[in-house]
Amino acid sequence: MTNNEKNRKSSGALYKTIWRWHFYAGLIIAPFLVILAITGAIYLFQPQIEQQLYQDYYEVTPTGERVSADQQIATVKEHYPKALVTSYRPGETETRSSEVGINLDGVSYTVFMDPYTGNEIGQLNDSDRIMDRIEEIHGELMIGTIGDRIVELVTCWAIVLIITGLYLWFPRKNKGMAGVLLPRFNKGQRILRRDLHAVPAFWVTAGMLFLIMTGLPWSGFWGTNFQNIVTNTGVGYPPSVWTGSAPESITKTKEIADVPWAAENLDVPESTIQDYKVLSIDNLMQIAEREGIDPSYTIYIPQTKEGVYTFSAFPAKAEDEVTMHIDQYSGAVLADYRYDNYQFVGKMIAWGITLHKGTQFGIVNQLIGLLICIGIVLTSISGFYLWLKRKPSKKLGAPTAPSVKTMKGFLLILIILGILFPLVGLSLIVVWLLDWLLIQRIPAMKQFFNA
Repeated sequence: MTNNEKNRKSSGALYKTIWRWHFYAGLIIAPFLVILAITGAIYLFQPQIEQQLYQDYYEVTPTGERVSADQQIATVKEHYPKALVTSYRPGETETRSSEVGINLDGVSYTVFMDPYTGNEIGQLNDSDRIMDRIEEIHGELMIGTIGDRIVELVTCWAIVLIITGLYLWFPRKNKGMAGVLLPRFNKGQRILRRDLHAVPAFWVTAGMLFLIMTGLPWSGFWGTNFQNIVTNTGVGYPPSVWTGSAPESITKTKEIADVPWAAENLDVPESTIQDYKVLSIDNLMQIAEREGIDPSYTIYIPQTKEGVYTFSAFPAKAEDEVTMHIDQYSGAVLADYRYDNYQFVGKMIAWGITLHKGTQFGIVNQLIGLLICIGIVLTSISGFYLWLKRKPSKKLGAPTAPSVKTMKGFLLILIILGILFPLVGLSLIVVWLLDWLLIQRIPAMKQFFNA
């Protein structure tokens, strides 16, 4: 056998190896990718959707002087005497209602108040908001921690899908852009079906990879560990965010408030207990105005005598994010953490999140995100259709399993991905065990999977 023949045989074996992994990865995760893409596309338009759904709660008519925030909270306490008041949001515009967060019998509600009349507009159970349900499906398939891990596993395996797909797509014969950047409509149905999957998949690849990498920091396993590494290596927040010494605290900001990603692991300081009266919410609003905090902020109210007030603002643009801890007695700023304080990684994650959510550049950002989501759905469906058309009777239709000797380079790539994304590594071990214990030992399964 000549060297050219050996090279062609080796190249063919590698192609089949990558095709086989692409086939299985696509077949298993495609349904989940469709769910993530559809829910993500809907969530992109959260501001517009919620504005329509809750217009009667959100909009108020300015009629003179505003009723003080403390008086509004007092009214809420009268209406819900057994509730614990947890937060206050004044509203970012003159025509926006204010919101009082309460906890009643372990359930979180938002009470909407007209800041001009001081009257209650209505209340919503936070867990019943439609967009929160969409977010729950998108992030954890509505099944909690297990769902979060499944979503993380799917997104990590989507990286394998992208890498193998690009290899299969890469042109090996220079015959122009047909079949590479544009579908071939005059080469028969088989070629057209392939092109209608491969070509759109190429165009959506960059956007899909971006959504994966910007979504992973939110994941429960990889995201949490990544966040801890960012914090522990000093590329999270610098010492300059503290007005004094950084506190030694076991409480993280994410445990007491909904804050930007970069601030979630910020240690919570303690108020210095003195013979001071606790600051009113109206005092806090004056501090927010003095400190130039974005008007979309929420004030989280301390529940202990050592606790602190926390300002949290993560509006449409990443550069307007603010997390600030305030001594509840003296009003001293204990920690001031803004976008300008973020280290490089923090800034990249902040931009990634706002771009992922479609808020950074408004409607243009939303439409680009929508096109990517549509592309993911269409390529998933076209891939499934391509499989149905090629699938032989009584077989799965997977490419022939190659020898392990021909997979060394590709296995190295999988091992690297398994190290970078531990859930991928764990799933690879499970796949290998299934293959070794079942598929290779049961003739019918070996034939079905073409192993």
